[in-house]
Amino acid sequence: MKVGFLGGKFLPFHQGHVYMIMAASTIVDKLYVVLSSSENRDRQLCERDGVTYIPAEVRLSWIGNTLNDLQNIEIIHIKDTQWDENYDWDEGADAIKKAIHEKITHVFSSETSYNEMFAKNYPDAQHIVIDEGRCLVPISATELRRSIYNNWNMLPPAVASFFTKKVLITGTESCGKSTLVKKLAKFYNTNYVPEVGRVYCEKYKNMLTPDMFSHIAMEHYMAQIHASEHSNKFLFVDSDATITKYYLQEYGSKDGFSGDTTLIDAIINKQKYDVILYLEPDVPWVSDGYRFLSDEWVRNSCNDKLKAMYKDVNLIPISGDYESRFMQSINILSRLL
Repeated sequence: MKVGFLGGKFLPFHQGHVYMIMAASTIVDKLYVVLSSSENRDRQLCERDGVTYIPAEVRLSWIGNTLNDLQNIEIIHIKDTQWDENYDWDEGADAIKKAIHEKITHVFSSETSYNEMFAKNYPDAQHIVIDEGRCLVPISATELRRSIYNNWNMLPPAVASFFTKKVLITGTESCGKSTLVKKLAKFYNTNYVPEVGRVYCEKYKNMLTPDMFSHIAMEHYMAQIHASEHSNKFLFVDSDATITKYYLQEYGSKDGFSGDTTLIDAIINKQKYDVILYLEPDVPWVSDGYRFLSDEWVRNSCNDKLKAMYKDVNLIPISGDYESRFMQSINILSRLL
């Protein structure tokens, strides 16, 4: 039986790695993909190249998601405390052989410079070099870390999801959130997540129960996770769990009920956005059959109330007519990448 392995930090995992794994998996009966991680070393590399630290468990999930339908591939994780400049290859080889528990017949890499080291540590295995010049997939992990968004096509979907910039568009009712989200998504050729609360209002003709607000918050949160897996650098989000809590309070005061916000609060604490654009209510209020806060003093009062609910969040205010809002948003987002 032919058993091989291919190792790396996969920081980040990219299409060059995918090609190597696909090529290697056609040569052996069983291929082990070995993630080698050292938190201090990996954190330093990320900080040096200006990207958020990527924990080993996140990288493992990327690899697992990408390779989940290939039966002759197994993924293993080996931790160490070493640094690149003084890495102990003998110690590393011992850890790999102990983890694999099978006779290794093939070792794969992208560099002939590893010949001597592999011959010493895996004397019974054949070292096969794949795409040493990176001709088929011209990218390295270092290049990617330093310029993720200029090499977006080199990221598998699971990895792209991690680096997708999530942009929240928020504000009180009738301030242009849905319109701006759609226009920005079209301009950046990417996805957006609509306001789930609006879907519920239409489905139930505005006759919502208190429990529905928790359902709205959870569905909206999960929709963002799924959409980010297929987005192009940006994901635009119409409203969030904070707005869901705000509307629960507004509906409650209007209809005389109150609801449990435990789940909504948990989602508020868990949700994360790279940019939050807060739309001021200075455009004309538009009736659509579902809105009820039309008076100017009510709009201003509700605006103050909602802003207070974002007290620990950095909001970027957007105001003016619709053209101005669109251009302000693009100017802000152009600096984000």
